Amino acid sequence: QRHCENGKAVAEFLNNHPKVDKVYWPGLESHPNHEIAKRQMNDFGGMVSFTTKNNSLEDAVSFVEKLKVFTLAESLGGVESLARHPASITHASIPKEEREKTGVVDSLIRLSVGVEDEEDLLNDLKQALA
Repeated sequence: QRHCENGKAVAEFLNNHPKVDKVYWPGLESHPNHEIAKRQMNDFGGMVSFTTKNNSLEDAVSFVEKLKVFTLAESLGGVESLARHPASITHASIPKEEREKTGVVDSLIRLSVGVEDEEDLLNDLKQALA
């Protein structure tokens, strides 16, 4: 329950942030699979991905390095909040053109939102995006 509540708060915060381009979370009505998720799920979980408007690799790396509550990780899951930057970690060896065909653009950040205090999570994202 807490995972889902925090996921929703993070997705809505990011969806309204001026530096964020796209937010991928099935609980948002703008998500292409929202209706399917609504029928199949009791809630929408805490896995949230997003891209920034400038799509800068350097800014994305800087963002994950600035995080204090979210921990940079290669794998996502667990009760603690984790962040992953696929372009510099798991997909770094794949040529940019190939990565982008699958949606792994330079600024893509994946978050596994944990059960920490909601305000702590939002403040962490706020300061990292500043």
